[in-house]
Amino acid sequence: MPGDPASAQTAAPRPAFADIKAMSFEAALKELEQIVTRLERGDVELEQSIDIYERGEALRAHCDQLLRRAEMKVERITLGAQGQPTGTTPLDSEV
Repeated sequence: MPGDPASAQTAAPRPAFADIKAMSFEAALKELEQIVTRLERGDVELEQSIDIYERGEALRAHCDQLLRRAEMKVERITLGAQGQPTGTTPLDSEV
């Protein structure tokens, strides 16, 4: 119902977690692990568990994005005929 407070809560946009964008992979992963532990223990109120689940989802997405960026940067060192490094090529390219 339009006047129902419950429907207003479900229609609200997900909170923005601007601080997550500045986090390193390690910091985001550590916080995500803490969230998983709290949710698995089950000692969190329902509303709070929803809030921290949403934060966990944002942290997971951030970690995925950072991993994809890192994978694009990984390169294979190419060696010349005498075993000396001659340059790099993307890791997933065919030799």
